[in-house]
Amino acid sequence: MIVNLTPDGWQIIYQQAHALLAAQLAWQWQPFGPADRWVGLLAAIAQHDDEQEHWDGHYGLTPAGAPANFTMKEFSLAQATGVLRAARFQGQWRSLLTSMHLSFLYESLRGQQPEIDAFLDEQKATQQQWRRRLHVTKPEAQQAYDLMQWCDRLSLILCRQELPEMGRHLEISTGPDGQRHEVAQPGADGPLRVTPWPFAARSFSVSVEACQLSQLQFKDDAELSQAIRDAPVVTLRWEFVR
Repeated sequence: MIVNLTPDGWQIIYQQAHALLAAQLAWQWQPFGPADRWVGLLAAIAQHDDEQEHWDGHYGLTPAGAPANFTMKEFSLAQATGVLRAARFQGQWRSLLTSMHLSFLYESLRGQQPEIDAFLDEQKATQQQWRRRLHVTKPEAQQAYDLMQWCDRLSLILCRQELPEMGRHLEISTGPDGQRHEVAQPGADGPLRVTPWPFAARSFSVSVEACQLSQLQFKDDAELSQAIRDAPVVTLRWEFVR
C-alpha cells in the first residue's frame, strides 16, 4: 500500500487502486496498435499490482507500528510469480507486458540470490518466446511497455504526493512517443500540465480512492486492517489541462 503522512494521521492508497489510476491515464492516450492489443495493454496496466501478499505478522507495519509504505517491503518472489501467473489467464500479450514490467522493476536485484537470478533469466527467455508467437517485434513490445511504465510512474507521482511546489516541473519518463515528459502544477490546487502534451483530449480528470486513518500506531496487522475497513474513504481527483 501507499502511505502518506497527513496532519490528521495517515492516508492509505492500495497499490491496486494506484494501478487503476494508471489505467485511467493510459485511457487518455491516443490508442495505437490493434484493438485487441490496446485493450490487453490497458488490462496489464490496471492489474499490474495484483496478487499482493496477505498481511501476516507485521507485513503491513513498520517496527514502530506505523503503516508500512510499499517501498519499505522487500522483494517478494511469491508476489511477482503470482501476478505473472494471473496474467497468463488473459493471454500471451498481457503476460509479455507483465513480464517486461517485472524485469524493469527487479533486474537491479540480479546477483543477490540464485532464485531471483533464475526468475529474471526466465523472464528474458519467455519474453522472446511470446514475441515470436505473437509476431510482435521487440520495438512494438517496447512501445507498449513504455506506456505502461509511463502511466505507472505518473500515477505514483500523484498517489505519493510528489508534485513539486511553486509550479516546478518533475520528469515522468519517456513515453511511447519517444519523448520525455514532465508534469507540473502551476497554481496551488490548480490543474496539472504535462509537457509535451501527449493526451488525445485537451482536458480530463482522474481519481483514486484513499482511506484516512487518525490512529498513528497499531499493535498488529489485524488492528491496522480493521482500522482501514472502518476508516472514511475520500476520492482524490486531479484535473489535467493542456
